Amino acid sequence: MSTATSKKAATRQLSDQEIQANYSRLQNELQTFAQKIGELESEAEEHELVLKTLEECLETEPDRTCFRLIGGVLVERTVKEVAPQIKTNRDGIRRVLDTLVTQYKTKEEEFQSFQREHGIR
Repeated sequence: MSTATSKKAATRQLSDQEIQANYSRLQNELQTFAQKIGELESEAEEHELVLKTLEECLETEPDRTCFRLIGGVLVERTVKEVAPQIKTNRDGIRRVLDTLVTQYKTKEEEFQSFQREHGIR
């Protein structure tokens, strides 16, 4: 028997409760991805705003004192020390964000496929 036929046979055997549970699970996973993406986008925007401010200072006063919160501890550094660290963090957030968006799209395709298979609108 082909895998497509066996998959269809397996999906037909799901009870209404199982279909509803799977639908809810997929919907919750999509919602969780969307929330996390929103949080990371906000964080990336905050990093961008801080970097914009630091870039101005970096050109005129690279040795200017600035403060950074690291693990709940406020530390004193200079602008030239902090700016590269903030850039690294921003770039890391962007990479994670790209990965999450890709995972979200994959999960969304899975969700739409599930809806089509079971005639859910």
